[in-house]
Amino acid sequence: MYLCKSGTKMKRLTSYVTCVLAGLLAVTGLSAGRVGDVPPQAGGKGRAGYMGYRVERGDTAYYDSIDPAWIFPRGYRGGKRDLKKYYRLVYNFNKVYPYALLAKDMEMRAGRHITQSGLKRGKKEKYVSRLQKELLDAYEKPLRNMTISQGKLLIKLVDREIGKSSYSIIKDYKSGISAGFWQGVAKIFGQNLKSHYDPNGEDRITEYLVEKWQRGEFDALYYSIFWEMPKHPDIVSKEIKFDE
Repeated sequence: MYLCKSGTKMKRLTSYVTCVLAGLLAVTGLSAGRVGDVPPQAGGKGRAGYMGYRVERGDTAYYDSIDPAWIFPRGYRGGKRDLKKYYRLVYNFNKVYPYALLAKDMEMRAGRHITQSGLKRGKKEKYVSRLQKELLDAYEKPLRNMTISQGKLLIKLVDREIGKSSYSIIKDYKSGISAGFWQGVAKIFGQNLKSHYDPNGEDRITEYLVEKWQRGEFDALYYSIFWEMPKHPDIVSKEIKFDE
């Protein structure tokens, strides 16, 4: 009682805190003696809004349950305008990178067939034309629905995966005339089929996304930005017949 009736302001404050703590401890002790264990209810809260607790060897341990949470590593940092560009790049990358991987797979399989079969120019052009038709039949709609920025990104990623620009691929499999024609069409839309991928320069952030994809971390990165799992295009290159 002396502490609770001290004359100075500091002592009164100290006494007040001490009295409150003593009261709480007393209530806790009485509750523990009467209740013992209060299991938490749904949502992580104990009965009547209190946390659950357990008394073991005279010690009272409080416990509760929490909802699971996503923990993400430190990601891209930049200004508001840069962040918008970064988010748009992540979104577009998810849309087009599977097609760059498809192009890599098709180029490898078509090139292997042409080499093993020893196709000459006439048969080679006929073979490539058939593949082109099958490719358009299977993927023309999603490719036509791509935005200009997605198309530019796809051209860069094709160069990364195959090691050739889109212009070189057309020239190798069709002809220099075809490559020149499509290069002219691309320039009308502000694109360049001769663009090369620069992982250490202007495409370094795209390369970061490629590495995330290869490590299986891209979906978590996408979710951390858009709060939904990415929908990957359903692409199966084995549907294209590579034999004659």
